Amino acid sequence: MEMWFSDEHTDNVKLSIRVEQQLFSAQSEFQRIDVLESKEFGRILVADGDLMLTEKDEFIYHEMITHVPMAVHPHVEKVLVIGGGDGGIVRELVKYDALEKIDVVEADPLLIEVCRKFFPQMACSMNDPRVSIFNEDGLRFVRSKSDVYDLIIIDSPNPFGPGEGLFTKEFYGNCYNALHSDGVMINQHESPFYKEEAFQCQRMHKRIIESFPISKIYQAHIPSYPSGHWLFGFASKQYHPLNDLDGVTWTLKGIPTRYYLPRLHQGMFALPAYVEELVKDVE
Repeated sequence: MEMWFSDEHTDNVKLSIRVEQQLFSAQSEFQRIDVLESKEFGRILVADGDLMLTEKDEFIYHEMITHVPMAVHPHVEKVLVIGGGDGGIVRELVKYDALEKIDVVEADPLLIEVCRKFFPQMACSMNDPRVSIFNEDGLRFVRSKSDVYDLIIIDSPNPFGPGEGLFTKEFYGNCYNALHSDGVMINQHESPFYKEEAFQCQRMHKRIIESFPISKIYQAHIPSYPSGHWLFGFASKQYHPLNDLDGVTWTLKGIPTRYYLPRLHQGMFALPAYVEELVKDVE
């Protein structure tokens, strides 16, 4: 008998992936976690029925949320990752020798252990000596910080349910306070294609521009995510994502990537007309 996993993108659209077997299933204090094995996408991480990532295309998401700010900010030493329990962002961050401290705030300890076991290619760097893991609520954690970090990366879940607090004006304001005077904040910005997620994109952008003087949106193509068209937010106190890009210096560091390149960096801030309209409506 064939088994299929269907990730619901809207009430009328689903992405269905043939599944060979279910490798893990458990209910944590925060969510139901499933790990599936598929032929096309490899292993799939599912939380509360929603596809979180796949082995085949996770590198796109994790490279784009990590290397974009690292190619702009000239001296990142201390980083805060909110979410990120799968370890993908940490794997990319530890490629930078200049980093001194990486704090990972992941509320669900079971998620971390599941990814250590079933996604070792992502969680491989969680034991790096520069990494500290805090099993706490991200909103509460960042609220107590002031002038601590050079970079904050928000690897948040969907903007409803347990992660809803990571999409509020208060939260973005707290992130602003937790950053140094030249700090940068990056967030996953959902997809602009379907109506409901387009509204979430606008709502996030509106709240971020109320806190940060520089706020730009960039894009990537992630096949397993809704519509495949995914956005990220670049918010900064000082650095402009294009004017302050130093592609030569970044290239000389010899950071291995499969998706991100400085020449790609320039183009991914050039948004399609319909996305520009979404942004202008709230700006």
